[in-house]
Amino acid sequence: MTAPGQHPLGLHRGAAAIVGAAESDLGEVAEGTSVVDLMAQGVHRALDDCGLTLADVDGVFAASGQSRMPSIALCEYLRLQPRVHDSTMMGGSSFMTHVAHAQAAIEAGLCEVAVVAYGSTQRSAGRRNVAPREFNPYETPFKPLTPATAYALAASRHMHEFGTTREQLAEIAVAARRWAQLNPAAWERAPLTVADVLASRMVSHPLTVRDCCLVTDGGGAIVVTSAARAGRLRKPPAYVLGVGECLSHQAISSMPDLTTTGAARSAAQAYAMAGLAPRDIDVVQVYDAFTITTLLFLEDLGFCPKGEGGRFVADGAIAPGGRLPVNTSGGGLSYCHPGMFGLFVLIEAVRQLRGECGARQVAGAETAIAHGNGGVLSSQSTVVLGTAAAL
Repeated sequence: MTAPGQHPLGLHRGAAAIVGAAESDLGEVAEGTSVVDLMAQGVHRALDDCGLTLADVDGVFAASGQSRMPSIALCEYLRLQPRVHDSTMMGGSSFMTHVAHAQAAIEAGLCEVAVVAYGSTQRSAGRRNVAPREFNPYETPFKPLTPATAYALAASRHMHEFGTTREQLAEIAVAARRWAQLNPAAWERAPLTVADVLASRMVSHPLTVRDCCLVTDGGGAIVVTSAARAGRLRKPPAYVLGVGECLSHQAISSMPDLTTTGAARSAAQAYAMAGLAPRDIDVVQVYDAFTITTLLFLEDLGFCPKGEGGRFVADGAIAPGGRLPVNTSGGGLSYCHPGMFGLFVLIEAVRQLRGECGARQVAGAETAIAHGNGGVLSSQSTVVLGTAAAL
């Protein structure tokens, strides 16, 4: 039986911490900028954030939809020869899983300072670098607009089963925009109303363009090290209290239940390791590729009962001043979304725990959940972080 504070794979609560966090350039990068350029920018900035250098790095973790061997490419670019490198790729949830893998390597003595990096030129490259999708006999003949059609299917099912309304989904986009208006780095900061969301261009019914994430360039990195070393560095550590993951399907046509994601299982693992429950979490950062993902994850992470997500987010409940701070950067809906958003969820969680978020700072934040989603609700990975006060 797993002991309290321990993961089934032997990871221990608080044994590792995120000590550096930074974005690369965001938005639309200069012509000729590569995904590895952006990863390297993020690594340099994250190391500077915590007072370490490339000479300290002996673990490299990276994922990318535009680089076939991203960790190797990044090591070549930075002239690193780490003891551990890992390019585990599960879509946007990869980076939370990299945190768990980095902690495992650190606890096993395989490395001491690991960087987790990402880069994407999705906006500037357009469709030139989009890999062709695999043929699926149950989906491809119907010519879906993937991934939007897959998420629209989940949204439609949730509306059918639980009476969730278009207005409730729109509230999620409006809340994200209100947080983005407090974030100088956000791509979209213009005022947004529920009526604006509903009146915007339809992408895949019932989702309009304002229910869908941004398309931007960008990247970033975090630095993970042992708890012993973390306390001697430049910034307050964000300790890894719990981790968990779940793979439930690849294609949306094989999803066991369109209204319940693997986040229910990944969160249960993370909470058990952390010794915490949803009521103990101060700040919530979830992967919001579409408005429906925020709603599903709030349910599956335990912040409201299944089917209650629509009512839970109504009336500004997750916006600034609401009862639960969710996606305080503005999220993938308004801050940035360069192909895969999971790393940015971790970066914002770390900054909130350090108290670095200025006008959008959640007062007294000591615990945060960072949840990643990959594919079409396919892979889910959850990280619970905390300050020294939460240990």
